[in-house]
Amino acid sequence: MKFFSNYDHGGGAVGNLMALVGLLVSLQKTNASVEPTIPTVIADKRLTEATMSQKLRNMEYAVRGQVVITADRINDELKSDDHPYSFNNIVYTNIGNPHSVGQKPLTWPRQVMALVDLPDECGVDHPDATKLFPSDAIERAREIKHGLGGMGTGAYSHSQGARCFREDIAKFIEERDGGVPCDPDCLFMSNGASSAINFILTALIADETCGVMIPIPQYPIYSATIDLLGGQRVGYYLDERKGWDLNMEELERAFQDAQNRGIHVNSFVLINPGNPTGQVLSKKAVQDIVKFCAKHKLVLLADEVYQENVYDDNAEFVSCKKAASDAGLLKDDGIELVSFHSTSKGLFGECGRRGGYMELVGFHAEVKDQIYKLASSGLCSGLPGQIMTSLMVRGPAPGEESYESHEQEKTAIFESLKRRSKLVSEGLNSIPGFSCQTAQGAMYCFPSIEIPEGAKKAAAEQGMAPDTFYALSLLENTGICVVPASGFGQEEGRLGFRTTFLPSEGEMERAVGLFKKHHEEFCAKYSA
Repeated sequence: MKFFSNYDHGGGAVGNLMALVGLLVSLQKTNASVEPTIPTVIADKRLTEATMSQKLRNMEYAVRGQVVITADRINDELKSDDHPYSFNNIVYTNIGNPHSVGQKPLTWPRQVMALVDLPDECGVDHPDATKLFPSDAIERAREIKHGLGGMGTGAYSHSQGARCFREDIAKFIEERDGGVPCDPDCLFMSNGASSAINFILTALIADETCGVMIPIPQYPIYSATIDLLGGQRVGYYLDERKGWDLNMEELERAFQDAQNRGIHVNSFVLINPGNPTGQVLSKKAVQDIVKFCAKHKLVLLADEVYQENVYDDNAEFVSCKKAASDAGLLKDDGIELVSFHSTSKGLFGECGRRGGYMELVGFHAEVKDQIYKLASSGLCSGLPGQIMTSLMVRGPAPGEESYESHEQEKTAIFESLKRRSKLVSEGLNSIPGFSCQTAQGAMYCFPSIEIPEGAKKAAAEQGMAPDTFYALSLLENTGICVVPASGFGQEEGRLGFRTTFLPSEGEMERAVGLFKKHHEEFCAKYSA
């Protein structure tokens, strides 16, 4: 198939068009009585890779990239009895999607959700409701229905989210941060954290000179969205040798280097706990970040979706808002801060609900109005996500019927994640040719790997990054789907991948063995 992007004037659609135009011009010159007509050229499609937005075409989102597309194809092939693979299923460790790999939903939130969705006569008012649902689930569902004005989950809410849910979030934030005030009017509920991040970056990137400081490595939603909006990525490197810690000298270097290149740096992204790196920053490190942003007048984007996922007994999550308050920056209106949270991570793992929120702190009222306008253009975030967010930040109270069972379910999930974080990070680190920092939090390990020069040459011959080549080999030989580290950014010469530790403990223990076996065979093959 030939497209207009094939600028071959000797043939194809463009060549024919040029010939026809030339003929018409010639006829017009030689015979003025001939009225020129526009030739009818039937193109294959109006929208092609050549005519579409090149920013979209060039945007990359690694966690759903080439390796995952290949995994989906292989997964289809595995349905055949005569497939050529040595495994019978794909182990998807490429994305933080807990329920897709076996995590069970928490019971009480699902009970409340069901009751809210059901018509009253089939749910909260049904004569047998108490035989099927605990009393606190019924009462919470009634409260939510009342908060929605009796319109149920099928109607649009306020564009920032239903007021009753935002009040729940505000109380959660105040309790988390030791009483630091939170205004429900500064909260925007969103379809996961992702859409809120998109809102803020859309507001920040006014033109192609605007720069956003992002960690290297970073979660690809930032690089992808910045590229799509036409902004500039300003990378600052995390220190792998020190457990992916922050270095203030590196932050200053990255900022000044961008300024010197004519980039107007206006914002800073912090992911804590880290994705893909799994580190949990110390209180001092977070305080250093808020002071850095205040000093340079940078809007701080605090990605805090893993705040419940802290497994290291010596680590503690400290929010950027709490750090800014302790530094006196909130009282002095000295910082512009937006923080993000989500139902997709933590212990709920409700990715498909698309629940989340952002809190704006220190923003100019007129800017907040513009962000509200942007949120309004999408009418509102999904009601199931809004409800699940409310249930995440305010569960059953102590003494209520479901309190003990709800806490037990959450504790079981947390303790299993804690064991898996240790199993996978220590297991990978024990493999010769691997180096893997301890996963203090989040849901990922991000090992570096050493591979033979022969493998790098083979990758180059196929036009792909070496760690993409490695990840495809791992997939095709073991069925394990990881994300190449190049999709997150890394230091020059480093190779590796990101893996979650979300599948079951037995599955992850088996996976560590397969990682080791594949690496040995891969290195032997390309060392010859």
